[in-house]
Amino acid sequence: MILLVCCDYHLHSPMYFFVANLSFLDVTIMSTVVPKMLANTFLLIKTISLEECLTQCFFYSLLGSTEFFILTVMSFNRYIAICNPLRYALIMSKRTCIILLLGSYVGAFVLILPTFILIASLPFCGSNVINHFFCDSAPVLKLACADISLAELADFISSALLLLGSFLLTVVSYTYIVITSLRIPSHQGRQKAFSTCVSHLTVVTLFYGSSIFIYIRPKKDNIVDVNKFATVLNTIITPMLNPFIYSLRNKKVKESVRDAISKYVTMLASLNSHK
Repeated sequence: MILLVCCDYHLHSPMYFFVANLSFLDVTIMSTVVPKMLANTFLLIKTISLEECLTQCFFYSLLGSTEFFILTVMSFNRYIAICNPLRYALIMSKRTCIILLLGSYVGAFVLILPTFILIASLPFCGSNVINHFFCDSAPVLKLACADISLAELADFISSALLLLGSFLLTVVSYTYIVITSLRIPSHQGRQKAFSTCVSHLTVVTLFYGSSIFIYIRPKKDNIVDVNKFATVLNTIITPMLNPFIYSLRNKKVKESVRDAISKYVTMLASLNSHK
């Protein structure tokens, strides 16, 4: 998806700009979790240093939080495209897209920083066995040998603000989209308006559903085992499915894939003919 958006000028629009950045976040989130998980799966000695564990926890939280902001921005982009089509190019300019992207990263960093500082400052002198396949905040907090109530509260508040706040903005955007789409007189026009939102809604449902189940709880003492499957969905399966969700339901992306394959085949044929 990243290469397609960068190389095909037909995909140089705000929607695909954010799809490419969503794909980048998917790749980096999986790169934060999966390599160490695979290493621990196949090695007899399954270890991770405290510094590596906290680093993994920080980048997973940062990248995951940024993805929620990007999904919210994408719903705003769909709202402008359907509800204000004549002003779309003016509102969603290149400068606006870059500001929204940078704002997503900065907002995520500011939101997770207080919680991470509280977690990193805790003493870890008790059990050194983490009951998870990576260093998420809840299982890391269980390893601390000090009062973790303040860190748990900060984690709950930041998770609630991020998930419920961004989800509310997404719901508001799609409420206006539905109202506007229902006012379109032709059935074909309504169908086209709704079809442009299906891919994004699918990703939002998968990502928010699992994340709200995992993180929006004030106490996380007895839920680590229950949440492991939801975490696999959130960290591995959903990021892996996102490119397929956006490509299989998108005519422009499918055309771009066909053009790229055609150019690659032509290039190979040309190279073979010169040999």
